[in-house]
Amino acid sequence: MISVILCAAGSGSRAELPDNKIFFELNGLPVLAHVLSAFAPFADELVVACREEDEPKIQTLLSPYPVARTVRGGTTRAESVYRALKTVTADMVLVHDAARPFVTPKVIQDCIDCVRAYGSGICALPATDTTVFAKNMREMGVRMNRSDLYTVQTPQGFYTQELRAAYAHAAAENRLGEYTDDSMLYNEHTGKQPRLFLGDPVNRKLTYPADFAPAERVGFGADTHAFAHLDELEHGIARLNLNYIKLGGVVIPSDRALMAHSDGDVVCHALMDALLTAIGERDIGYHFPDTDPAFEGADSMQLLARVLDMVWGKKLSVKNVSISILAEHPRLSPYIPAMRNKLAAALRCEDVGIAAGTNEKLGYVGEGKGITVYAMALLTANRG
Repeated sequence: MISVILCAAGSGSRAELPDNKIFFELNGLPVLAHVLSAFAPFADELVVACREEDEPKIQTLLSPYPVARTVRGGTTRAESVYRALKTVTADMVLVHDAARPFVTPKVIQDCIDCVRAYGSGICALPATDTTVFAKNMREMGVRMNRSDLYTVQTPQGFYTQELRAAYAHAAAENRLGEYTDDSMLYNEHTGKQPRLFLGDPVNRKLTYPADFAPAERVGFGADTHAFAHLDELEHGIARLNLNYIKLGGVVIPSDRALMAHSDGDVVCHALMDALLTAIGERDIGYHFPDTDPAFEGADSMQLLARVLDMVWGKKLSVKNVSISILAEHPRLSPYIPAMRNKLAAALRCEDVGIAAGTNEKLGYVGEGKGITVYAMALLTANRG
C-alpha cells in the first residue's frame, strides 16, 4: 500500500498572490486539484498537510477522493511532514510539494519503483549550469564538478517506518527546523544514502510571481497611415522625402510619403501595438504621443526597441510574429526579406512572417490613399 503526503501548509508569500498558491487556477482548476488528480491513481491514502485557515477549501477539493483527508501542518515544512507521517497507515510513503502541479505519471511510477528496488526514491535532475560556491555573493570559491551535481525535486519516496523513525529522531534533537528536504533528513538520521532517480524538467515548483504568469501571451495590433499630398507636406503634417517610405525599418522607393508624426513606419507601429497589448500595456499613442515634440520624425525601429525593453523586462520573449501589409503601391515583395531580417534581429526571434497584398482596388487601400498593417505577436515566458 502507498500513502501520499502533499505539503500544502506554506503561506506562499513569495508568490505575491492574495490567496494560497495551491488555489491558483491553471486551465480552470486549482493547482492542488491537478496534484490530487496526478497522485490519485497511485495512492491508497492521500494526506494533505495544510494551514487551519485553508482547510475548508481544501476539503472541498478532496471530496472526489474518498481516500483523501487533511492534517494540520506545522510552522515548518519538516514539522508538517512529521505530523502527517504520524497518521499514515501504508508501508510506503511518497512526499510531494503541492505546488508542483506538473508532475507526470511516469515520475510517480519511477519513484515507487525506485523505493521497491532500493529502499528510497528521490526525484532529481542533473545540473545544467556551471556551479560555484560563493559566500555572500562576493567571494567566489571552489568550482563544483557539474557532472556530480543534481537538483532535487519531489516526489520523494521511502518506506514509512524508516522515514517516520528518521523524523522522530530529528524531532527528539529539536532539529526539524533545519530541513527543507526529506532526503537530507533521511540521510542524516538513518545513515543511509538516498537513491536518486531521473526526474523531469516539466515537474517544476511554482514559487515566484513569474511562475504564475501565462506561459504564452498573444497580442494584436493594427495601424494605418495615409499617403501625404504636397499641400500637407508644406504644412509639416509629413516630413518624409517624397522619394521613399520606411516599412519594417527598410527604405522603400515611393512617389509619396506617409503622413506621420514619426517616420511613418506603419509596420513597426502595428507590431509595437501587438507587443504592448500582449503585455497588458496601452497603445503606442499613449507611450509615444504625436503631441510630444520628442517623437517628431522619430526612428520607429528605436521606438520598437523601447517596447521590446518593456517585454523583456517582464521576463518574456518573442516566440512568433505574423504581419500582413495591405498596400496598393509601392510594390513590396522585393523588400519583404530585408524587412523580415531586420525585424527578426530586433526581436531576437527567427520566426517572423510577413505577407503583403493589395485590396483589389477596393476602399482607401485599393484607391492608393494609404497603407494598413495588421500584426500578431506570440510571447512566451522565460522560466529560467
